Amino acid sequence: MALPETLADQQLDALYVDHNRWLQGWLRRRLGDASTAADLAQDTFLRVWLKSRSGMLLQIQEPRAYLATIARRLMINHFERQSLEQAFAEALASLPESWVPSLEEQAIVLETLHEIDALLGELPAPVRAAFLMSQLEGLGYEDIATRLNVSVRTVTRYMSQAFRQCLQLMLSPA
Repeated sequence: MALPETLADQQLDALYVDHNRWLQGWLRRRLGDASTAADLAQDTFLRVWLKSRSGMLLQIQEPRAYLATIARRLMINHFERQSLEQAFAEALASLPESWVPSLEEQAIVLETLHEIDALLGELPAPVRAAFLMSQLEGLGYEDIATRLNVSVRTVTRYMSQAFRQCLQLMLSPA
């Protein structure tokens, strides 16, 4: 026995039927790739569906603008992911063959890189800069404070915020 459709389900169905073809075309023109456009369109509607499940979806006044905004964000994520994967591939290509990790290890490293990239993307720019200076360049808080033109106490707050974010990522269910 099928569950009765809610009004939200009906509205979502109508949104999909009315705008999926348009959204795929819009994405295809920007990406030049029908397959990726179809994937991102599906991801866009998945986001809308998830929002509707949480009760956060309100009456959409401009459906195409709403869908385009979500799709644009997904497209940016797609390009950032591609860029990260390209940089990883280039780094692997520069290694001696005996140092190249197995395909499984490469997949794990790439997944970790994506998680770190997502984590860093959520941090405000000065917090991200302080964290990267500390972790990648090995700078102390005083040196970071000088470079960012802030107090050591501010750097301490930045680092605390960055480490909290790292812990949240580590402790969140997969």
